[in-house]
Amino acid sequence: MTHDADLDAYFAKLAATGGTPPLSPEETEAVLDLTKVVAHTSERYYAPLAAYAAGLAIGAAPEPAARAARVRELIDVVRTMWKEPGA
Repeated sequence: MTHDADLDAYFAKLAATGGTPPLSPEETEAVLDLTKVVAHTSERYYAPLAAYAAGLAIGAAPEPAARAARVRELIDVVRTMWKEPGA
């Protein structure tokens, strides 16, 4: 992913307003990858809900790298669910 200063500024302002830490580049890339995988392996409108669920799942992780790693784990779960019959 290429660096996007507008994206950084947008989410820095959102984080400041919401009282959350800003997204690291690793987190940004991981969440975008998660939503891409979800959108391509299920209904597209599941993607924003998957991002929200990921936020709930990783909210307590202290470090950006740990949060990004947790999102990557969730991507693997989504890919596994897609391969399972009836999932």
